[in-house]
Amino acid sequence: MASATALVRPRYNILEDAGRSLQSLNWKLQVHVINSLLERKIEKRPDKVRLQGRILFLTEDPELIRRQLAGEDLPWDTTHPANNPKLRDDISTDEITPAHYCFYFDETLGEIPYLGLKCGSVTPIARGDVKRGGFVCAVSGKRRGKGSSREQSPYAEMCAGIRVVIAENIERIYKQNCQNLGLLTSTNFSLIDRIRGGEQIALSEFTAGEDEITRQVIEYGGLFPFNVARMQGKVFLPAIAEAGRSARSTRAMTLAEKIFARHMIQSPDHVGTGAFARPVERNSPTAVGVPSVKPGDTGFARADLRFSHEYVTPMAAIFFERYVGKDAKVNDPTTIIFFRDHLTFLDEVISEEKKKLGLLDLATQLKLKQQEFAKKQGIRLHGELTDRKGSEGICHSIVLESYALPGQLNIGSDSHTPHVGAIGCVAFGIGTTDVFNSWITKDVRVKVPESVRIVIRGKKHPNVTAKDFILKILSLDYVRSGKALAKVMEYAGEAIEQLSVDERATMTNMAAEIGGFTGIVAPDKKAVDFLVERRGMDRKKAQAMIEGLYSDPGAQYAHVIELDAAEITPMVATPGDPGNGKYVRELNTTVPVEIAYGGTCTAGKNEDMDMYAAVLADALKQGKRVADSVKFYIQFGSQETREYCLRKGYIDIFQKAGARVIEPSCGACINAGPGVSTRPDQIVISAQNRNFPGRSGPGQMYLASPLTVAASAVAGYIVEYEPSEKRELVGA
Repeated sequence: MASATALVRPRYNILEDAGRSLQSLNWKLQVHVINSLLERKIEKRPDKVRLQGRILFLTEDPELIRRQLAGEDLPWDTTHPANNPKLRDDISTDEITPAHYCFYFDETLGEIPYLGLKCGSVTPIARGDVKRGGFVCAVSGKRRGKGSSREQSPYAEMCAGIRVVIAENIERIYKQNCQNLGLLTSTNFSLIDRIRGGEQIALSEFTAGEDEITRQVIEYGGLFPFNVARMQGKVFLPAIAEAGRSARSTRAMTLAEKIFARHMIQSPDHVGTGAFARPVERNSPTAVGVPSVKPGDTGFARADLRFSHEYVTPMAAIFFERYVGKDAKVNDPTTIIFFRDHLTFLDEVISEEKKKLGLLDLATQLKLKQQEFAKKQGIRLHGELTDRKGSEGICHSIVLESYALPGQLNIGSDSHTPHVGAIGCVAFGIGTTDVFNSWITKDVRVKVPESVRIVIRGKKHPNVTAKDFILKILSLDYVRSGKALAKVMEYAGEAIEQLSVDERATMTNMAAEIGGFTGIVAPDKKAVDFLVERRGMDRKKAQAMIEGLYSDPGAQYAHVIELDAAEITPMVATPGDPGNGKYVRELNTTVPVEIAYGGTCTAGKNEDMDMYAAVLADALKQGKRVADSVKFYIQFGSQETREYCLRKGYIDIFQKAGARVIEPSCGACINAGPGVSTRPDQIVISAQNRNFPGRSGPGQMYLASPLTVAASAVAGYIVEYEPSEKRELVGA
């Protein structure tokens, strides 16, 4: 049999090779775009703002929300908070804009904010309620805007009339999306009375505590006007300490800080010296990279790779064409990738009611707009299959398999972009405005985050996986309290070192559920082997890539979490939030399962397939298969993983055991494919990353590892997996 290396052609230099041939032409086109933006009139917001309108308190009590929608203004006691109604915590972007409404990418979104908001089992807000209510401010509790990076959420709030969001703390991507659009945010609850009183509020109260760049983005009313002002020389980037050419770095840095330092733009951008007037200088050896950075340093970082999918690309394209020009060309299309990966199975699960609303047609328009823009711009699109239903693969899967490299800085239009941190790169999710701005500038706004070091020592149990590790981490008070928000999750320790790259990707991927900036693992021999065996890379070149990619002794961390792998057993996250983790053996009652789902970027990788196959092969040996009461779906993350399963004989095992095998797509994870629930009482066990209310249908979803999902599918209820020689699988 041919080696794994022989089966895969080298792909690590795809972008590099294409880039050399198009770079000269691209710069000529880019200069024309920049010249048009240099003539654009850009002004700051007034120093004071008056926010005239009502306050919407997003409370746990649905009746209080209904009363507000009917015209009642709730009292709010800023001096005695205990007297106030309990605000909803953990409001996800899925609740602000349910996925199927994100097919809209225009002002129609103003009809739908908070349609998915759950108060207990009730969704009290209907279409158009917020817009009709005349609300200018929305107030909630902890971790506002968690989950998906979809910019449709703050855009929907804006289009409904909301001008400021107040919450106890706010998730990074959501907050940045708000700022990029011009929506004000605050954690200062004393503003409530002042807004109600019609008081003029100094803009500085919304910029207090923000870094220099964020302050200016807010002052200019959003990222695009700020970037135009940046091009025109009206604003300047703050200098990074120690950025001089002759400076020596003496600061001990974390792995993420080292990568940020390599990518930070050195000098302030302005007309005459920046990328836009003199593009050649921007690509000079001295233009990018500084000796060191520290948490809190702000600036713009050059991205090695920029990608987006059909949920985001069309809206970003509309913004680009509206604000830059219909015939404008993006900056360096060879380092931009588009994906059609979310909605390829939507027609199988969308309800007749939603079809009548035209949502399936809207989803088709998303596809067509992305295709049109990709062709016009000369951008690589990983799209739908031509000979069968499905896609080439999920964006995160393909980026790890074919594009990302150790030490890179990658940005993508999805909160799970940290997936590729498994091989030692900094990758993070961004919103629509960041996406379309990066098409112009090739860079992204960053504030160097603090890092949290998560050390898992010892040797794990055979039936414990990376998914169990991350569910345990998500259940910790440090994470659930929001203290990990916007921080880098650096995973280390013997148990992490023992994990494959695929398993490490589960950990880095789900840094998004922590609310972290990104997740990362220092690249080692396993990362090198991955690049050689899965990417066809020369071993010496791969080894050279990882040199120096580790955290220095003495590097500073915001917090250190230490866990003992031997103390962790198979886990589930109970319905409602990935942070609701408990050990399977702690479930107080038998939990029957109707749907089991294995797939998505988190659990559709090669090694995930190894796990599903091991459990189902074990069941078949015992004369057992998937329980009659369970529908079990297994979905590949990419065509590469499908080919892997064909070579290993897994598809035959899956089908003989009674599982339905599905071509790649995000599918059920985004409520757009087989595996979604259809009734509130349905119980689902899924290997995906999120179980927010309504995320994958109205049912009750438990999150678990591929091993636990497959074992539960066979048993008919949630159960730990143990090989048959230790304990027989239960079930029919």
